[in-house]
Amino acid sequence: MFRVAWIGGRPAPIAGAKDLGIDIVLVHEEGLYEPSIAEHCERIVHAPVTDGPAILDVLRPLHEERPFDRVLTTSEPAGIACGHVVDALGLPGVGEETQRSLKDKALTRELLAKHDLSPVRHQVVHSAEEAAEFAASVAGPVVLKPVDGAASRHINRVEGAEEAVRAWESMTAAGLTSALAEEFLSGPVVSVDGFSLDGRHLVIGYSEYRMNDRFVEWAVSTPSRVAVPYLPELRDMTARLLDAVGLTEGPSHTEYVLTPNGPRVLESHARLGGHAMQHLVNRAFGLDLARMMLTVPLGIDELPLTPPEPIGGAAIQFFVPEPGTVEAVETDDDIDAVVRRVPPGELTDAYLPLLHEVTGHERGVVIARNPGDTIPPLRTVADCCAGYMLVSGRDGDDAVARCDVIARQVRFRTA
Repeated sequence: MFRVAWIGGRPAPIAGAKDLGIDIVLVHEEGLYEPSIAEHCERIVHAPVTDGPAILDVLRPLHEERPFDRVLTTSEPAGIACGHVVDALGLPGVGEETQRSLKDKALTRELLAKHDLSPVRHQVVHSAEEAAEFAASVAGPVVLKPVDGAASRHINRVEGAEEAVRAWESMTAAGLTSALAEEFLSGPVVSVDGFSLDGRHLVIGYSEYRMNDRFVEWAVSTPSRVAVPYLPELRDMTARLLDAVGLTEGPSHTEYVLTPNGPRVLESHARLGGHAMQHLVNRAFGLDLARMMLTVPLGIDELPLTPPEPIGGAAIQFFVPEPGTVEAVETDDDIDAVVRRVPPGELTDAYLPLLHEVTGHERGVVIARNPGDTIPPLRTVADCCAGYMLVSGRDGDDAVARCDVIARQVRFRTA
């Protein structure tokens, strides 16, 4: 039997691990995971998932009793902590330096510049004056965002010095003391999902997004039609980026903007993509990234030699009702989807709740808010809390069209 420690996040990829001959020790925080996941685990231990030393304290005795083969996470907040444990236990995988190089967006930009890859004007700013000076030096809009941000929080598109000062003031009011200022990249946003083994990088899926004016990604579809003309360049850039940050093993998720001057890296991660991306890629390309995350490094499955061709399409779309208090949630009687409802008061902080109950269906819907619950304005991905639909199609565009039909058949009445 293999043994793997899994830290935080949505631990759904560990479902079925026992059947593969893998014992899972889940490290998580009480109340932030679905209790049903326990049936897939050897045990569950609790620790703050962003605290590497604390996680090491609970895992080291278990490692000494019976060594772990890998320590893994799909969680963005837990990435650096996971890397700390990987290094401390001397295991293969994604170490702390690589995790930090991807989490720190300024460090990512520095490494890209060092390797002459994806040129983007940028600067870390520490004051309103520096933010204003950078904005004034760039012809066109700029973006101010957290250096280590996630979930589209505190991203500000500004025009000129005056707007840059206002954006800086709003960021400092939120407790930030520095920001990454960079030229605004104009064009469609796409992502590339890959997998690496022994330094060989395989691009598997490519997806595109729908976003609101605050850059919150509320819908994803794959395969991306707009990415196809850029595939050779995207594959090459992804491999060069992963080499630059030192990633040699496991999944990666890299987002690009398709600018008039070609693809430019937006950000990259040493994990599975969010928004149930592994399920979208599995439906569209036939490879199970979640399974691969466990089996390929352990030698149970082989990494394919060539990128797969699309076999279909898939999309996920969040419900985005008007902000306010939910008065009712109505669904059409003839809705062509499996519908699941989160019981009142349960899983209120879970990301993509009940995902395991809809992944086996061609069209699945989860309604996550009930009468009396609050729908916030859509400022970050965390505000995509009303529920979602996960849908297959002939291709990406067909899956999107099917999502749009379902979205009209589920109505949140808010006040």
